[in-house]
Amino acid sequence: MHVQTQSRKLQLNSSMAIWSQLPPDLLLLIAQRLNTHFDLLCLRSVCSSWHACVPSRLRPSRFQILPTDGTSCSLYLSKRIIVCLRLPEPHCQPTNCSWLIKVEEDVPGMAHLVNPLSTSQFKHLPSNFPKTIDFSRFRVSELGQEYVLQYMNRRPSGEADEWSLRKEKVTCSRTSNGEDFAMLTIHKSGKLAMFRPGDTRLTIIYDMPSRSDDLIFFNGEFYAVDNTGRTVTVSTGSPPVLSLIADSVFGGDKKSLVESDGELLMVDTYFCPGIRGLMKIAARFKVFKLDQTAHMWVEVESLGDQILFLSEKSTFSAVASEFCGCEGNCIYYTHTLFFRNGHRDHANTTIGIFNLENGNMGPLSSFPDYSKVIWPPPAWAYTDNIGGI
Repeated sequence: MHVQTQSRKLQLNSSMAIWSQLPPDLLLLIAQRLNTHFDLLCLRSVCSSWHACVPSRLRPSRFQILPTDGTSCSLYLSKRIIVCLRLPEPHCQPTNCSWLIKVEEDVPGMAHLVNPLSTSQFKHLPSNFPKTIDFSRFRVSELGQEYVLQYMNRRPSGEADEWSLRKEKVTCSRTSNGEDFAMLTIHKSGKLAMFRPGDTRLTIIYDMPSRSDDLIFFNGEFYAVDNTGRTVTVSTGSPPVLSLIADSVFGGDKKSLVESDGELLMVDTYFCPGIRGLMKIAARFKVFKLDQTAHMWVEVESLGDQILFLSEKSTFSAVASEFCGCEGNCIYYTHTLFFRNGHRDHANTTIGIFNLENGNMGPLSSFPDYSKVIWPPPAWAYTDNIGGI
């Protein structure tokens, strides 16, 4: 019996050794099929041989978009990742809240922490906050992605420039190897606009009768909604083809698309009456779920344990039970005040909370338990001795 047990141990140890000695080409194939950069990070941290075989980045973090007029006004498409950081299982306690952040890496190897609901980098971090974060020390869940168009040199002048895009939303589809992609965005005219590799100009899509409000890449397809709630899918063919998915839902002032628990939702925002232009303040929300069989939006009375996040350039969702002190069935949202200081335009974005059950709402600062999901950063996120927490 003792000999058999020893033999079994030897077999197990041998199996573990084989895993660490996977052929590099096979390991690379596995890495190429991972969905997120953080999955790749976990794979590289398994053992030293895997760390040596798998490169730290398999896909570029940004793509250059060619200009349309031969000038130097090139753009690039950069990606930001919204993640939830948690302590490893042995150290996770009910009082240790998860931390929601957005990671921006425009320059390879150099990342910035950004407020997940805005485009502003975190300021006034604790004095002992590290300049480098080892994400392998935490449990990392990717909640969403956002893509942002940036001008590489100078912003073109003139209203006729077709690259003068609305800044609210850009979405992107990419193949598993990251070498091919299609970009869908909203043109300044309110029309949808698409760019694909090999294109020399934007393809403006004129088939939407009303101004587009939002778009999303969901279940392998582009979806777009106009300000009446009319929803379509957009093919990446040449020319792009729109297919009606759901008819209009009249009522609110702005429609937003968000994926939640595998379903496509539409949030209808009602703004305070009489406030237009420079400032739009949310007064209430309605939520609808897409019934793909009936081709219609169905109003949702409760989100259950889900939390929806409507940020400036992306939407995403999370499970409330993963954040201590938070309850589900609520919406984090932003509203922006635009003002002019001298000859420059400025914007000030604030975050609010809306409870779908009772309609209560207010600034994030009035809800401390919900606020600490974003700020301040939990001590364990910048403490070396995790085991001592």
